[in-house]
Amino acid sequence: MKIGYCTWGMPLVEAEVFIPFLARTGYRGIEITVIPGYTTELSRLDAAARRRILQLLKEHDLELPAIAAQTSMVDRDPALAAAHWQRLTAAVDLATEWAIDGTPPAVDTTVGATSQEWDTLKELLFERMAALVAYAEQRGVIIAAEPHVGSMLDTCDRVLELLHTINSPFLKLNFDISHFNVLGIPYAESVAALAPHTVHTHVKSERGLAPDHEFLIPGEAPFDWVGYLHAMRAAGYDGYITPEVSIMVQRRPNYDPFAAAELSFRTLADAFAAAGITAE
Repeated sequence: MKIGYCTWGMPLVEAEVFIPFLARTGYRGIEITVIPGYTTELSRLDAAARRRILQLLKEHDLELPAIAAQTSMVDRDPALAAAHWQRLTAAVDLATEWAIDGTPPAVDTTVGATSQEWDTLKELLFERMAALVAYAEQRGVIIAAEPHVGSMLDTCDRVLELLHTINSPFLKLNFDISHFNVLGIPYAESVAALAPHTVHTHVKSERGLAPDHEFLIPGEAPFDWVGYLHAMRAAGYDGYITPEVSIMVQRRPNYDPFAAAELSFRTLADAFAAAGITAE
């Protein structure tokens, strides 16, 4: 396993700054966020910017395991649904351009809606996810669905139903353990169920249980990082463990994206060392 970083926590930082900074910090890979409001949002990435970012990743010997394109997939308004489809397919197309050594990054997305809407909207989700996976498969790109507390895709059973229904090697998971931790689900249980289907991860610290929970920077609250790493490895996962700094943290008046990335790396590097796992 390796330690990566998601630029979700760096919305206003330019790629020319975050790429060398994250490489110096010790990260081996980056998940680049391409949603609106980010310096790397899709609409700002012309051909020259895409080439420049890919070249910077290569110059700093960084891998690109995933692109963060989080988007609702179940809007019933036709205009919104079309806009979200365009963002996701454009992210898939970008993944093909940013393939390193012939391997394109996975495209991560949440699915939207609320937990209470599962029965009402799951058929629509299955239909749209199947279409997106078919589009991605034609381009050799994996879609990484992200379960998320409060969304309609928020339990292990629902995640497995989605995977079973689509039944494609091009649909896997972006597995963020924190969304299950705040539901009171032991990490051993969620890891055993979902890690075998995981292509990428997010991690963060958290405090409290949903809906009265708070997401934190990795290292700001106790968590059995060593046990989690051992569980992920035992389940067969060998990809990136990737800190993601939540919007909750970014709303702090003194939020420092660089300090957050440094604390996240120290936390995970110490955990890898304590677990006897080489981050490679």
